[in-house]
This record gives sequence, C-alpha cells and structure tokens, in this order.
Amino acid sequence: QAQLVESGGGLVQPGGSLRLSCTVSGTRSSIYPRAWYRQAPGKQRELVATITRGGITNYSDSVKGRFTISRDNANTIYLQMNNLKPEDTAVYYCNGASTVSTSNYWGQGTQVTVSS
Repeated sequence: QAQLVESGGGLVQPGGSLRLSCTVSGTRSSIYPRAWYRQAPGKQRELVATITRGGITNYSDSVKGRFTISRDNANTIYLQMNNLKPEDTAVYYCNGASTVSTSNYWGQGTQVTVSS
C-alpha cells in the first residue's frame, strides 16, 4: 500500500535552515504529494505551502519569503525552510492526493524544533 514518507526534521537554532522531503513509497503511483501542513502543540493543523503538479506554489503569510516548496518529480516534494523562528516549531505533515479518487493522504509527520 502506498504512503507518504517525510524526512528531514530536527533541532535547529533560530535563523537556521532545514529541508524537509516527502516521497511516495509503494507501487500505487496514482498518489502524489501536494502540500505541507504543520501542527504546533495545542494548536490546530495549519496549511504551510502547496504545489500543483504543474509547479504552481502558494504559501501562508507566516512563511512567505522564508520557505520554499518544490517538486522533484511526481512522487517527491521538498520544503526548504530558511530563517527559522521559534514559532515554526511544530510537527510537519505532508499531504497528498490521488489522480483517480478524491481521497486525502497524510504522512506520519516529522518534528521541527527551533530553539537556542
């Protein structure tokens, strides 16, 4: 069964950078990753950035100018995070969709902690 797998989280100092990756594992090629969300402790999950299969991107105001979402191929997207702030601390989730259904897919999440 295909799933979304994130990697690249960790602990970084304020002002630092991290790069998250999300790739589709398994053989069901109808699934593609399309967005990054994050959820901080005690808060609702929020949209960070989206990217269409054609490469059109969109960002939340809180990360615009600091984060960049990109697509390597149909199965892999990245989130380059620069000038990280303590308020960026959260579990980051990859979100995906299917080309043959309206199903929504989520990765297991990767922790990003920004602290000195």
